[in-house]
Amino acid sequence: MPLKLVLKPGERVVLNQAVIVNGRQKTEFILENKASVLRERDIMTEEKADTPAKKVYFVVQMMYLFPENMQFYQEKFNVLVRDFLQAVPSATPIVSDIGDGVIKGDLYNALKQCRKLMKYEGEVLENVTEPN
Repeated sequence: MPLKLVLKPGERVVLNQAVIVNGRQKTEFILENKASVLRERDIMTEEKADTPAKKVYFVVQMMYLFPENMQFYQEKFNVLVRDFLQAVPSATPIVSDIGDGVIKGDLYNALKQCRKLMKYEGEVLENVTEPN
């Protein structure tokens, strides 16, 4: 099934490891085959990966964009997920969904689940109280 992308003026997108910057006008293009695509708003830089859930997102993103380094990033993923679940065991269902996506090679869906994990992490942190 083709994927239709509409880019705003100046918007960036990563397409199979190539960064594309749109020109001055809105642009529409259609991808007719499978490709790794991330819009600018979905790209996590290493510097912005400043929480455990964001680090998980970053590593899954790297697996998605650089499948030739899958083993390296998968090892990092395993450590990050183990540590995250030790700290927040209630996140197990979300982390399981991410892990399923990684195992099945459905990394785009795993990234969607990572966004849920980041949201959940924020909710958990909001409910943490300072010790007296």
